[in-house]
Amino acid sequence: MTPPAPARILLASPVFNEAEHLEKTARALAAQTLPPARWVVVDDGSRDDTLELARRLATEIDFMEVIEADGGVGPGADNLALAREARAFNLGLAHSEWRSYDFIGKLDGDVELPPQWLATLVERFAENPALGLAGGRLVEADGEGGWARIEIPAHHVHGAVKLFRRACLEAIGGIPERLAWDTIDETYARMRGYETRSFDDLVARHHRPWGSADGRLRGRARHGECAWILHYGSVWVTLRSVKVGRSSPPVLSGLAFLWGYWRAALRHVPRIEDPEFRSFTRRELRARIRSRITFQKRTDVGRKIGASEPLISQQPPV
Repeated sequence: MTPPAPARILLASPVFNEAEHLEKTARALAAQTLPPARWVVVDDGSRDDTLELARRLATEIDFMEVIEADGGVGPGADNLALAREARAFNLGLAHSEWRSYDFIGKLDGDVELPPQWLATLVERFAENPALGLAGGRLVEADGEGGWARIEIPAHHVHGAVKLFRRACLEAIGGIPERLAWDTIDETYARMRGYETRSFDDLVARHHRPWGSADGRLRGRARHGECAWILHYGSVWVTLRSVKVGRSSPPVLSGLAFLWGYWRAALRHVPRIEDPEFRSFTRRELRARIRSRITFQKRTDVGRKIGASEPLISQQPPV
């Protein structure tokens, strides 16, 4: 009996000034136990040696190719607001005829994957037909010689390491080219009946700290604006700002996040117009808040009675 053909994976990597890290990304992809069938690196107007480095690496890695985007954006531009990543990613997909692949992924040029990353994700897709979008966890240098995990909810997939089942990407109509694209896509995936998941046992290194490309505080403010665009309520945003405020720089990060949200509200920044999206998002947020409250109450009861067995077996979905 002829064994089934291996899954065909297409990866696209929008890169901008990634000369310091791109080779780590490339070597890690070349070492995958299940390498991609094609990896398209889209240089989005880099002003360092990214393009030259990418072209050299492409001569050594047979599944890698390099194309250029027409950036047309000057120094100091707000890349998040311009959704440059999403535009460059879509350019890479259009160049590659993405519908001919089984899985389509986005990989940032500053991420170093462990060797089993792609093979493990493909296995998870095979085990769960409802899984439409998947990824893993990211760690960043903690400044003390170690690595610290970026905490995200289990249903959220980092924009830096997304892998879609082709049918899921088709169902959501592709990636929107606007601010908050990397939450809009996964929300629509769940609306269309797919599961989205980041797996704890897959951990990759993120070499450029989150939010640092455009400045940390500007990045926090833009993520606050994303919350406005996505119809997140003011109570949730306030609670979220407290958590964001624990990251670097402390306190200021939370204030920047909150400021970004209210600034967008005052400016009447356009939100997602789809009423189904708005209703779905708010239902999800209410369910998560209720789940957290219920979990905390049960945990408090368990502590009070000194139970020898845990009252619940796992953390609630977040």
